[in-house]
Amino acid sequence: MAELLRSLQDSELVARFQRRCGLFPAPDEGPRENGADPAERSARVPGVEHFPAANGGGAPAKGLRRAAAPQAFVQKYIVKNYFYYYLFRFSAALGQEVFYITFLPFTHWNIDPYLSRRLIIIWVLVMYIGQVAKDILKWPRPSSPPVVKLEKRVIAEYGMPSTHAMASTAIAFTLLISTMDRYQYPFVLGLVMAVVFSTLVCLSRLYTGMHTVLDVLGGVLITALLIALTYPAWTLIDCLDSASPLFPVCVIVVPFFLCYNYPVSDYYSPTRADTTTIMAAGAGVTIGCWINHFFHLVSKPAESLPVIQNIPPLTTDLLVLVLTKFAVGIVLILFVRQLVQNLSLQVLYSWFKVVTRNKEARRRLEIEVPYKFVTYTSVGICATTFVPMLHRFLGLP
Repeated sequence: MAELLRSLQDSELVARFQRRCGLFPAPDEGPRENGADPAERSARVPGVEHFPAANGGGAPAKGLRRAAAPQAFVQKYIVKNYFYYYLFRFSAALGQEVFYITFLPFTHWNIDPYLSRRLIIIWVLVMYIGQVAKDILKWPRPSSPPVVKLEKRVIAEYGMPSTHAMASTAIAFTLLISTMDRYQYPFVLGLVMAVVFSTLVCLSRLYTGMHTVLDVLGGVLITALLIALTYPAWTLIDCLDSASPLFPVCVIVVPFFLCYNYPVSDYYSPTRADTTTIMAAGAGVTIGCWINHFFHLVSKPAESLPVIQNIPPLTTDLLVLVLTKFAVGIVLILFVRQLVQNLSLQVLYSWFKVVTRNKEARRRLEIEVPYKFVTYTSVGICATTFVPMLHRFLGLP
């Protein structure tokens, strides 16, 4: 068993998968920096291209280890099969923010708020556990070389488990389980679509060189376990927005506490910021649903009771309506996000007496967590409460 686990964690296995899919490192592996070759720099923190802590500037703020950002070194690569290249780059995007900020609101506005609420709550739970597990286990990402890494932003994060694999599995199978008794469609078709979706995202993590096979399998297995353990409580989840007037306080205090006390990593990475974004969005959606039902802005029975429904045919009029509602909602969400982010940063910069132009200050615990939390809680409330109100005002059913 130990030998099997070591083989699944081997970077060479990922490199072989890349080569079979037509992705090869270029003969010239790119410019050297400070006389060190890529292998030497990678060895300092296995699988993560970091430099030691920068000198000067005083002690880092609470919750922030002084460390250089991931290096500018990029291994050059050659693509010999563009079908796999575009397929897996697209599949990787299905596990990133651009997918969540479009698919989840789209589901709420155009398909079924009942489904979107379940999806978001399970997604938040799975992602928080996955992100925290990364910074507790501290398993390195695949070494480069031999692996070619195609993504730069998350290269500073640890590898185990793959949160892309966790999120895609959670969304695909939560959607499948939640729609089985609500919509009429062939179950086999839904199962195949769920498997294909999650499989493509999982394979994309190998192709992009961001995870080992063990990272991906670990993410899938953890998610399967979480779905099995939480499934008996899913009916309770549907009733969360009918709780007492103190419910919004708990929804804000608990996630904020978890984000503010997030495990401190040896090196700065976007893990804490991403976790705060996810937790805040979930809190905002939950509060928005509570507002809707507490103030009777929506009809509870029509939205949440499990009634078998037929999937309507896709007509031109329906397509125009769906795209219009989506465009209106996204514009309002982006406006609110930018407005609240700017205001919250200005207040925090003034409170902590930080120069506005200092972008590094955003990484400080006392600034990063509050501004992210306030911004994305506002986005969640906007998506679930104010966007539907705007839709009704504009006559968009």
